[in-house]
Amino acid sequence: MAPLADRVRGNGRIAAGLLLNLLVSICIVFLNKWIYVHHGFPNMSLTLVHFVVTWLGLYVCQKLDIFAPKSLPPSKLLLLALSFCGFVVFTNLSLQNNTIGTYQLAKAMTTPVIIVIQTLFYKKTFSVKIQLTLIPITLGVILNSYYDVKFNFLGMVFAALGVLVTSLYQVWVGAKQHELQVNSMQLLYYQAPMSSAVLLVAVPFFEPVFGEGGIFGPWSLSALLMVLLSGVIAFMVNLSIYWIIGNTSPVTYNMFGHFKFCITLFGGYVLFKDPLSVNQGLGMLCTLFGILAYTHFKLSEQEGSKSKLVQRP
Repeated sequence: MAPLADRVRGNGRIAAGLLLNLLVSICIVFLNKWIYVHHGFPNMSLTLVHFVVTWLGLYVCQKLDIFAPKSLPPSKLLLLALSFCGFVVFTNLSLQNNTIGTYQLAKAMTTPVIIVIQTLFYKKTFSVKIQLTLIPITLGVILNSYYDVKFNFLGMVFAALGVLVTSLYQVWVGAKQHELQVNSMQLLYYQAPMSSAVLLVAVPFFEPVFGEGGIFGPWSLSALLMVLLSGVIAFMVNLSIYWIIGNTSPVTYNMFGHFKFCITLFGGYVLFKDPLSVNQGLGMLCTLFGILAYTHFKLSEQEGSKSKLVQRP
């Protein structure tokens, strides 16, 4: 009974982590859109605020004994910090230079790229059943995005770089947690300030720092409060991403990302009366079918592996 109870508690924790990530991820999309549209706060500067607030949040957590910091060599985290900056910057540039449909279609390619990276460089194997679930998921995203796909060269360059760097970042998050034997908070505690320092150097080359439109410009109190709230939610997003990848896998997190995409589309239709075409409805069903199939096959494989371990003398 004890192993079953432990498994139920473990699954419950993962479900709670996924639910938290779902809520805060959707919340930050709408909040950031509001900040960009109504206040014109610059992208990279907002990302820098997110990194700094994430580090401050973790500093408070360790002072409250929620986790114990572990000494880590900076050289082991440099690539992770750089990929974190690249993942956020290229994703934002892709969104700025592409339509929503093209942006979402590019994001859908992250899952197969992660599978290729893990297969070639980490010698991880994926069953044919798992690989086949990528077909309905990708088809579903294409159907969802088809009406809005418009290609331009610069946008596609940013989208391709965004997919590659995002895939590497998500693979490295899981790999570093296992390699360094740290949990999500311990890893992010060291990585967030490194990413902040990298972005602090990069921001002046791309955005104003002082004056109108700069991070230290004359912003209204409401704008500053919204930016601060966005930073707090980003802290929760970053922490939940690390936790989910550390306790599941980068592929599972990406599958969940497709589910969030469907929920966001449906939420826009219900809450804001956004138009939802027949193609989009079919695309959502197709994507959800692929996610459910992946979940079923993944759980079956995990149960099979556990059974084999139990049967061994």
